[in-house]
Amino acid sequence: MRFKLVNAMAVFVFAAMALLAGCQGKDRAKPAREPKAGPPAALKMATTTSTENTGLLDYLLPAFEKKCHCKVQVLSMGTGKALKAGRDGNVDVILVHDKGAELEFVAQGWGTERREIMYNDFLIIGPDRDPAGVRGMNLAADALAALAAAQAPFVSRGDDSGTHRKELDLWKNKGIEPSGDWYMEAGQGMEDTLRIADQKTAYVLTDRGTYLALRKKLTLAPLVEGDPELFNLYGVIPVNAAKHPGVKINTDLAVKFADWMASPEAQKLIGNFKVDGEVLFHPLAVDSE
Repeated sequence: MRFKLVNAMAVFVFAAMALLAGCQGKDRAKPAREPKAGPPAALKMATTTSTENTGLLDYLLPAFEKKCHCKVQVLSMGTGKALKAGRDGNVDVILVHDKGAELEFVAQGWGTERREIMYNDFLIIGPDRDPAGVRGMNLAADALAALAAAQAPFVSRGDDSGTHRKELDLWKNKGIEPSGDWYMEAGQGMEDTLRIADQKTAYVLTDRGTYLALRKKLTLAPLVEGDPELFNLYGVIPVNAAKHPGVKINTDLAVKFADWMASPEAQKLIGNFKVDGEVLFHPLAVDSE
């Protein structure tokens, strides 16, 4: 009896050990789990309305976000406000178009560097019948002077954007301070300003990219273009975290974005971005060949 009991216990222990060994073996056979990727890093960018209104950013950013496992939050505003956002430490990178102001921003230490990325140009558009007779003028400043003399309806962005600053420079070139009922300030981005000008059958200075993106919705026609003064250059600037102690500025990711925008990959994407077969922005970075 005792022999049978001991034998039975031995069988039980052996079975238990075999079962345990089987579970452990099954666990060891499982492939190691891939470490889960963390949440995407965040990059806050302040940029001029033209890069968003045209659809360029919707086209460009997914490639960068995938490459760097990040999400870019776009804040669309005029260049002046974008530069202020950088000085206030509210964004990590800025993409704007006022070279003088951008160089000053970097010289004061607010930005780590400035990379020239792309260009297009400005043009003056207005009613096709052109009551002020500016069509075909070679100099944009002369055209604005003619508009002022005729008191032809003109809509200004009036928002301290790169486009608004260019317009003010052209008026200053002729010693004119525009005022009166004929001169209207929208205080809006380029897309909204174009719609207001169209509704009022007025003249307006616009960047070519936004005009091309919206021209099918507008009755206004190109009247003055080709003046070298209308060259429109875009630069990207990472915000300098060292100027904002205690504020979380992702300068490292911002630098990666600036480098990527100047890379052959991004430059090719910029050059391939078209509306109705026309290029809206021309790649400019030196290393884009």
